Amino acid sequence: MGAEMSDNAEFRHTTVLLNEAVEGVLARPDGVYVDGTFGRGGHSRALLARLGPQGRLIAIDRDPEAVAAAAAITDPRFTILHSAFADMTAELAAIGVQQVDGVLLDLGVSSPQIDNPARGFSFRFEGPLDMRMDTTRGESAADFLARADEREIARVIRDYGEERFAAQIAKALVARREAGAPLTRTDELRELLARTVKTREPGQDPATRTFQALRIHVNGELEELEQGLNAALHLLAPGGRLSVISFHSLEDRRVKQFIAAHSKAEVDRRAPFAPPPALALVSLGRMMPSETEVRANPRSRSAVLRVAERTDSPLAPPAPSKR
Repeated sequence: MGAEMSDNAEFRHTTVLLNEAVEGVLARPDGVYVDGTFGRGGHSRALLARLGPQGRLIAIDRDPEAVAAAAAITDPRFTILHSAFADMTAELAAIGVQQVDGVLLDLGVSSPQIDNPARGFSFRFEGPLDMRMDTTRGESAADFLARADEREIARVIRDYGEERFAAQIAKALVARREAGAPLTRTDELRELLARTVKTREPGQDPATRTFQALRIHVNGELEELEQGLNAALHLLAPGGRLSVISFHSLEDRRVKQFIAAHSKAEVDRRAPFAPPPALALVSLGRMMPSETEVRANPRSRSAVLRVAERTDSPLAPPAPSKR
């Protein structure tokens, strides 16, 4: 997820694919735009620098620390909302916005979140096993591991971490809990994983996949992504742009499939000569960081940017959010 330098100088973050994502989403300089993942404002500041005097930018973030950091932006064209981007339709309606000219999403976790031990996102630091992006609500990773059964823990680690040792990890976690020593800290989890995961790809810590899986599960990231993409599609005006940066295959696969589903006509074999259905999106392509950017910011190496443009075809009303 992209952000520049946080208000706390300890936690720095270099915005990934900054110019490419902003240029991709900017359809009309005097339009209304949504930055659905404010972070520390790297993309928002770049968008504001390119907007015309009548432009408007509405940023969204569910992390209270990110919302607090947004107070540093005093531009009257800027608004910050404390929310998940999956709920952007209702949040925007509440401030009188029914349609926008662009939606930018920079998925995943930001460096200020990763690098703050108190947030519990990283196995590199000792801290509470929290992992919530919104620390004001929801179940922490420690809470989940304290109450879930072995089968559910294994499913989460397998499906969201693509971890082949998911069953063994779940068994070890439950055994420790039943022995009266449930995990509450990141270093405890990392030590358990180091003992349980016997082999790993060169250069990858045994904890990598499990920490990713727990973070995705605790925050409902893939469900939020699917709901957010649908919300964005229904909010976009004709000619409006969707610009999405993802950082792992689970995210990128969903973005790719969503754009493809709304930009490629499938022939109805029952009526092969019928006119093709109206398409809601036109894919404008895919981009990855340059070698220069990856050298300067190694965390950008797995980033993928996809951009699509809204057509003028009508859509059915969006389904209500499940959140």
